[in-house]
Amino acid sequence: MTLPEAVVFDVDGTLADTERDGHRIAFNDAFAAHRLDLCWDVDRYGELLTITGGRRRVAAALRERGVEDPDAVATAVHRTKTALFTEVVRRGEIGPRPGLPALVDDLRAHGVRIAVATTGRRSWVEPLLSHLLGEGTAEVVVCGDDVAALKPDPEAYRLALARLDVDAARVVAIEDSAPGLAAALAAGLATVVVTNDYTADHDLTGAAIVREAFDTPTPLTAAELGTALVRTPASAPGEDVPAWRPR
Repeated sequence: MTLPEAVVFDVDGTLADTERDGHRIAFNDAFAAHRLDLCWDVDRYGELLTITGGRRRVAAALRERGVEDPDAVATAVHRTKTALFTEVVRRGEIGPRPGLPALVDDLRAHGVRIAVATTGRRSWVEPLLSHLLGEGTAEVVVCGDDVAALKPDPEAYRLALARLDVDAARVVAIEDSAPGLAAALAAGLATVVVTNDYTADHDLTGAAIVREAFDTPTPLTAAELGTALVRTPASAPGEDVPAWRPR
């Protein structure tokens, strides 16, 4: 049985369904705090997820509305949103996606190293990981604070590989979306995509395995992740980011 040496998880939408009932609500609360006439319903927020990065998402929405200096306003709103979301995380109100704890237990039982590559802020990522995975489970955690470029740029994955000091050919990434998949492939990683309600219709060409859940129709295991290493060759390290574009 071939097993990956390490597995690198994305966070938002992958480890937990954070977007719809976490980030979206925190954004709306931040809009209210800044007295902005803006509120994102579930469908509108799903459309905006094609824009990676919360601050960019806010700036785009403000620009559409003709708000003066949208980038500066977006920065302030995003700072408030991050503080609000961090409090939600610290209260332990966000749980793991079904089947994730069993997969993590299986990885640990087989000695597979666990890492995280996200462009979320460390202030909320670390307490969320502690709650979802257990303190110290992820030996490498790359956050948005550590990189200059957001996904689909592969910088976060390349930095995770460097900190793990392991060959990309022995590592599997677990993502939930097309831009995340593009980032992982550009870093040379075979990628398993576990979709959610927001990403089920993404073009996931290049993924080694695509699943709707961690626990159905069968539990995802370390052994199945090992098969991803040989099912679909990932892009060679150093190649350009795949041509993913928001729809």
